[in-house]
Amino acid sequence: MFAYTVKRLFQMLFVLWAVSVLVFLMMSFTGDPVYMVVRIDATDAEVENARRILGLDRSLPEQYWFFLTNLMQGEFGNSYVFRQPALDLIVERLPATLEIVLVAMAIAAIVAIPLGVFAGANPGHPVSRFIMSGSLLGISLPGFWVGMMLIYVLAVELRLFPSSGRGETLEFLGIRTSLLTANGWHHILLPAITLSFGTTAIILRITRAGMMEVMRQDYIRFARAKGASRRGVLYGHGLRNGMIPVVTIFGLQLGDLIAFATITETIFAWPGMGKLLIDSIYRADRPVIVVYLMLVALIFVVVNFVVDLLYTMIDPRITVK
Repeated sequence: MFAYTVKRLFQMLFVLWAVSVLVFLMMSFTGDPVYMVVRIDATDAEVENARRILGLDRSLPEQYWFFLTNLMQGEFGNSYVFRQPALDLIVERLPATLEIVLVAMAIAAIVAIPLGVFAGANPGHPVSRFIMSGSLLGISLPGFWVGMMLIYVLAVELRLFPSSGRGETLEFLGIRTSLLTANGWHHILLPAITLSFGTTAIILRITRAGMMEVMRQDYIRFARAKGASRRGVLYGHGLRNGMIPVVTIFGLQLGDLIAFATITETIFAWPGMGKLLIDSIYRADRPVIVVYLMLVALIFVVVNFVVDLLYTMIDPRITVK
């Protein structure tokens, strides 16, 4: 396990380095940031001085080395718009994004796994067909449309939920969160449901496929012959052995929702990283975009590493090398 962990850490570092190269190249060919930091009426001398301070007067390899050195030191520069450290802006918005993502994943797990187990154990049942039709609908409908319909029906027409904002927050361990207030939960449910819609459908279908495969195995028949209850067979034997693909998809979806919650956050005016990214793209705020992309890459590699380790906990027969 130690050798595997070390190998995976080197792989993670390589992936992050490759992402840093792509991010640097992408940022290098998306316009001149100098005009974002100088006055509109700046003289040529002021422009050249700003270019020198930003290191843009150097060759491309020198600029990348300067960029990489700053990354390793956690120095991403100041936002051109907010005039604050870009890393601080992202870290400040990160809890809000994690809130809706974690609630969305909890909703997806609570809804999708039991329905997937039922549909996989009873593939010919009319209810199973209805469940699978609903999952197909969940995959097909775009998230922005779902969000707008929820706002129109539940917020505008029925006035059951607020249509935007984060609500009241409380500080816990130095982090402000809306999960500790009733008003916060009132605000978080609509964006979380919107975000969970597609994920619920995907996990449901993967759970069903895994259960259908597992239910044909000999050890399931043996468990039934020994008199095990149906619930024990489904959840004690079937679900545990069919969880490997579910855990894989769950991990990928977790990273995906953190990275691409931008549309949902924009629709619901949720003050998370995604909304900050959209605003930064509109304003060409390069440092904030760089921090966001590098943080998302880090989250993806860490989540995949944790998923690989979970395999051995779910099925001890799996060995990592």
